Amino acid sequence: MIEVQQLRRGNIYEEDKQLWKVLEHRHIKMARGGATIRLKLRNVRTGSTVEKTYNNGTRVNDVRLDSDEVQYLYTDGDFYYFMNTDTYEQVPLSPQALEGVLDYLVDNQVVTLETYEGEPIDVSLPTTVDLEVTWAEAAIAGDTANVPSKQVEVETGYRLQAPMFVQAGDVIRIDTRDGKYVTRVKK
Repeated sequence: MIEVQQLRRGNIYEEDKQLWKVLEHRHIKMARGGATIRLKLRNVRTGSTVEKTYNNGTRVNDVRLDSDEVQYLYTDGDFYYFMNTDTYEQVPLSPQALEGVLDYLVDNQVVTLETYEGEPIDVSLPTTVDLEVTWAEAAIAGDTANVPSKQVEVETGYRLQAPMFVQAGDVIRIDTRDGKYVTRVKK
């Protein structure tokens, strides 16, 4: 059991025989009333998103997930296939199970697959990933007021803001927690 105020983004808990993943966590304190915790949640099995409000101190059943290293192999359009690096067993996952992961996923990348009672639940990425820039806006001379940045697109199709010196063909490091540029990486 865990108190709801201890839940953070990415935590998974069980309630009413359903597994819920925390997408957002807000602590709301009223002037004279008690604090409430508002959570934006995704049902792990169905993919539906809901908001729930709990009183401070409410307890929920936290779940312990098993972790395995898996390697991303390919997609057939409907599912994404991963291979367990120990048993060589292939695991298909739906795009809903990979929400927030697909922007950073490239062929042969090793990630952590979390399972609950043998059921694949979530994929955890490393904190940063290195991806090649396939397109970058043109830098305009004199466009350097404040913090100059431009939009770039990486090999997965994800777009983000990067410094003006980043060009197509460069490899950049991206923080997978917030999707922001970290640094340029030497090839």
